Amino acid sequence: MCGESRLPEPRRFTRRTALQRACAWSVCGLTGWLAREARANDLKVGAAAPAATLVTLDGQSISTAQLRGDVIVLTFWATWCAPCREELPLLSGYATRHREAGLRVLAFTLDTPDKLPEVKKIAESLSYPVGFLERSSAPGYGRIWRLPVSFTIDRAGRLVVDGWKEKNPSWTAERLEQVVTPLLATAKG
Repeated sequence: MCGESRLPEPRRFTRRTALQRACAWSVCGLTGWLAREARANDLKVGAAAPAATLVTLDGQSISTAQLRGDVIVLTFWATWCAPCREELPLLSGYATRHREAGLRVLAFTLDTPDKLPEVKKIAESLSYPVGFLERSSAPGYGRIWRLPVSFTIDRAGRLVVDGWKEKNPSWTAERLEQVVTPLLATAKG
């Protein structure tokens, strides 16, 4: 009949279609992984830092764009990472002492939400916001595969420290003084 539309017959789900779908998902997953790796490899010290947004444990959203004019340290950690547990309080003390100078730290945990009690216990002792990476956004920094790893952004939004290229990526008091303190001495723009 003219104007009558026919619905397509339902497709049968066969082994072949299952295999085709699995291959397509594998290719998509590989493509996504390669894209994330390419973005991490595209990081250039001195160039604009990729955008990142931390969704804190209490649901607030803090983006690097909102913090433009401050010096920003993005740090990635986990409760099961011993070097992270050593670095976090050191970074917290430094952040407290330099908050008035315009230092902001955003801490992304790789833990999953089922570890909330452990994450909260650590976060309560820190002077900066903490959130789950899986609820936040930091795609330009690649797949986080090494911990701890941090990235530093200057007041103009340029990447100053690419944590992937650091031989010893953990923060120390000396390294903070060498890297971050000079950035804080620059005028807010």
